[in-house]
Amino acid sequence: MRVAIVINSSWNIYNYRLGLIKALISNNVEVVAIAPEDQYSKLLIESGCIYHSVKIENKGSNPFKDFLLIIQFYKSYRKFQPDIILQYTIKPNIFGTLAATMAGIPVINNVSGLGTVFLHGNFISYIAKRLYKFAFKFPAKIFFQNNDDLELFVEQGLVIKSKTGLLPGSGVDIKKFFPAVTLKRNKVFTFLMVARLLYDKGVIEYIEAIRLLKNRGIKARFQLLGSIDETVGLGIEKKKIQEWEAEKLVEYYPFTDNLLEYYHKADCVVLPSYREGTPKTLLEAGACGIPMIASNVPGCKEVVVNNKNGFLCKVKDPLDLATKMEEMIGLSEGDYTKMAISAREHILVNFDENIVKNIYLTTINSILSRKDEILRG
Repeated sequence: MRVAIVINSSWNIYNYRLGLIKALISNNVEVVAIAPEDQYSKLLIESGCIYHSVKIENKGSNPFKDFLLIIQFYKSYRKFQPDIILQYTIKPNIFGTLAATMAGIPVINNVSGLGTVFLHGNFISYIAKRLYKFAFKFPAKIFFQNNDDLELFVEQGLVIKSKTGLLPGSGVDIKKFFPAVTLKRNKVFTFLMVARLLYDKGVIEYIEAIRLLKNRGIKARFQLLGSIDETVGLGIEKKKIQEWEAEKLVEYYPFTDNLLEYYHKADCVVLPSYREGTPKTLLEAGACGIPMIASNVPGCKEVVVNNKNGFLCKVKDPLDLATKMEEMIGLSEGDYTKMAISAREHILVNFDENIVKNIYLTTINSILSRKDEILRG
């Protein structure tokens, strides 16, 4: 059997789907990784994948370029002839589905989050929804990472509910992300936010909450870790981050593959995002036994159970975020320890990546057993 995995970057495949790839290979499945080339492409090959490069522009919508992308996907699918295709992120989900349908290959799509096109009600959002509605007539299965996103697609007529399913995000490797040897808070309480530095991730709210805490005389360390994305209107400018550093508001660290080191040095992980699929950073933090603070929005509220493994705060509300951060600092040693233990337990029960692997393997086998029926519609 041959399975193709198609995403908008090799980094994404390697960091979010490596566990699934290993599970497929261990079941004698040949895996073709199809994504734009970056420094992680060679790691996919070393992991046992066949790698094929495609060019995908992640931002914007140019009809001519999108048409060429469909052709590019079609040629790739015809070349490798996978038995089934797993697609993630908006352009593979839409244009890859159209290409796979023309090639006569069943697909499983994964809506890993609604992204900025659903957060901003503009013309691009309108076009994206129309494209989803058309393309999502054809997949054999469409997975969502939280029930809110699934129901939104159903309510807006973008997908037939019978084709949908739920996954606990991409899951997390509980052997790779584990608690520190000693569960003890730092002398100076340390907050950590790990995210792409986009406005929609709540970076500004985090900074404003830090200002409020400092004005209250709260002594703590505030860290921000993530890649800078200066996409017009979406990403935080590097200059702005440098200004925050100069004000001594935050310690900034560029993205690294060695996140475990930073998690183990943090007392609380913060993610005041506007909306998520299932945020990997919270899964990793929880697996490490770290209490969390996140916005009470789809994606985050499934991982953070208020007053059990962390606190939920109001979205786009720096004051409420600051209040929750101060409350976290003020927890007794016993209450903090209970919260840390609950963080790990919640992940083990609900978000172990083995859950995701098993769902995919079962679904793939089910679809291939009735492949002809599915392709006939």
